Amino acid sequence: MPRPHSVVGHDAIRAELEQDLQTGNVSHAYLFTGPRHLGKMTLARWFATELLSVGQPPEALEHIQHDCERMMHPDLFVLDQLWIAEQCDDWAVIAQTSNAPQQEREKKKVKTDTIGIDDIRALQERLQETASGRYRCCIIRSAERLQAEAANALLKILEEPPAPLVFVFTTQALSSLPSTIVSRMRVIRFHPLPHRELMPLLKGVENEDRQFILHLAQGAPGIVQSLKADPEALRSHRLVHSKAVSFWRTHSLKERLQILEPMRERGEEAEQLLLHLALALREQSPSALPSVQALHELAAGLHTNAHRGLIVQRFGMRIS
Repeated sequence: MPRPHSVVGHDAIRAELEQDLQTGNVSHAYLFTGPRHLGKMTLARWFATELLSVGQPPEALEHIQHDCERMMHPDLFVLDQLWIAEQCDDWAVIAQTSNAPQQEREKKKVKTDTIGIDDIRALQERLQETASGRYRCCIIRSAERLQAEAANALLKILEEPPAPLVFVFTTQALSSLPSTIVSRMRVIRFHPLPHRELMPLLKGVENEDRQFILHLAQGAPGIVQSLKADPEALRSHRLVHSKAVSFWRTHSLKERLQILEPMRERGEEAEQLLLHLALALREQSPSALPSVQALHELAAGLHTNAHRGLIVQRFGMRIS
């Protein structure tokens, strides 16, 4: 069966899914859970291609893979990127990751990155259609985006799924999903990959950059691939990491607060600095436990509605 070259690692999970296909013991719903950029969505697309290839003649497999890669296969539905008014309302962009019906979102000018009841109802209509092969497959990325009403509607489908339909969900926040949803799916946990499995992605990269990328990726092949393809992003991360190292080394409260300044505002710059503070702290001596606790409290505080400036200032003073 076709196997996309973009699948990196997770051999045990792939073997488990292949065993399901070979024995015919395919579950009606799978939940791939784990941190971002580990390859959950990539493996979901691979599994969908395998499912839709079951029972098909060898000469049809290449055509099936082609259609699945471009989301043109009539038995494959993917709900990934959502139509969002004034943010992501370009259908050409959305079509690169999603082919599930979203016209209701456009009609109602939906402005949130959450999956609502209209999304599930529109999808449910399509899922009732007859399969052209043995299976149909529906992939929903980041299931934690489900609104309560949408989750309840989806629960009804999971309780009585059409016979040839297989769901594959991904999430990076398993605890945020309703237990009633999780209990009706087969949970497969993804873990960071060892360096040896990521090394092939870094062929041709200079050793210094290679080691930094591996350190930054923390076992996530998606991060490795994006940094290798974007030298400017790699330089930006190096600069932020240098500032993070300086933060832990300096004894000046003034310098520390200056480095923390981007954290006073929400955004990618703040999240990137927080990441590098954690990575740089790991490079320090084992006696840094109090700093680890303080950093955890900072991260938790920044994800609340509390005053960010006060949280950042308190953290800087506590470290000093």
